[in-house]
Amino acid sequence: MDPAEALRSLPKAELHQHLDGSLRPETAVELAADAGMDLSLDEARRRMVGPERCRDQAELLSYFDLPIALLQTEAALERASFELVEDLVADGVTYAEIRWAPRLHLEAGLSVAAVIDAVAAGVARATREAGDREVLVNLIVTAMRSHPPGANVELARTAGAAGGLVVGFDLAGPEEAWPAPPHAAAFLAAREVGLALTAHAGEVAGEQRVREVLDFGVRRVAHGVTAAGDDALLQLLRARGVTLDLCPTSNVQAGIVASLADHPIGVLHRAGVSVTISTDDRTVTGVSLSEEMARTASAQQLTGHELAEIALNGYARAFASPSALAPIRAAAARAWDAWRTEGRIS
Repeated sequence: MDPAEALRSLPKAELHQHLDGSLRPETAVELAADAGMDLSLDEARRRMVGPERCRDQAELLSYFDLPIALLQTEAALERASFELVEDLVADGVTYAEIRWAPRLHLEAGLSVAAVIDAVAAGVARATREAGDREVLVNLIVTAMRSHPPGANVELARTAGAAGGLVVGFDLAGPEEAWPAPPHAAAFLAAREVGLALTAHAGEVAGEQRVREVLDFGVRRVAHGVTAAGDDALLQLLRARGVTLDLCPTSNVQAGIVASLADHPIGVLHRAGVSVTISTDDRTVTGVSLSEEMARTASAQQLTGHELAEIALNGYARAFASPSALAPIRAAAARAWDAWRTEGRIS
C-alpha cells in the first residue's frame, strides 16, 4: 500500500492550516465566474499551487493573492471553510485549527466580525455533516505584520468577542520586512480576552524573528525552522514547552531548507523540542497531511514510533478545550499505539 494511503486511515491533528492557501482551484474558477472574472482551471492552479522551491518567503506568499481576492464575500468564505473541512475529514483529520487573516477580506465591505462569522458558519456546517466521523475544528485569527498595530489590537478584541470556535491569535506575513515587536499590544489584548497565542516566525534566515515572538508568550510557533541552529534558543523552547508547528514541504518551498531530507524536524524531535507536522496550506503546497507525513517520515528516516509521537503531539498541543478534545485525542492515541509497533514508512 502507498504510505500516504496507509496513513490516511489514521486519525490526525493539523494545527497549521491556512484557509486562503487551501481553496480548491475548481472552487476558485466558480468564484471568479461569480465575480465576473475569466479564470481557467489551469490558470487557477498556476496561480495557487506553489513550485517545489520559491526564491524566498515573499514569493511563496504571492500564491495567496488570487484566493484572497476571491474570498471577499460571506458566501465565498463560508463555502471555502466548508470545503476545507470536507477535505481534511476525507484525509483522516479528526482535529484541526484553521487560521486566516480577517482583515484581508474586507475589500467588498464586510466587517471583521462578519468575516469571522462566515468562516465559523462554514466550519460548523461541515462538522455537522461529517456523518459518523467525530471531528473537531477550531479557528485561529491571524494578524498581519504589515497592518497597523492599533488595527491588530482591535482585531484581537473582536476575535475574543466572537467566542465559539475562535480559540487562538496569530501573527503572519513577510518576516524580513516587518518585525514582530510593534504588535506586542495585540498579543496582550488577545491574552486578556482568553485566546491562546501562536505566531509565525523562522521562515527567513537567522533566529531573531523566533526570539521576538517568544517575547509575546506564545505557546506555539508557526514554523520556527531557523531555531534549529541556535542551542541556547532550543534550550529556551524546551524550558518553556513551546511547540514548533512545522510544515516541511512549505519550508522547502520558502527556501529556508534545501530539501525534506535537510529539514530539522527529526533533529528537533530527537533533541526533545516539541514539534508537530502540518501542510501549512494544502493547495499552495500541493500535499495532504497524510502525504506530508509520509514524505517527511521517509526523507527523515523516522521510525514508526517517532512518527506516532509527532502525530499525537498535535493533539497534545492543541488549543481546543481539553474536555471537548478528550475523546478524539483518546481515539487517536489508541489508533497510533496499535500502528506504531509495526508502522514504518519506506
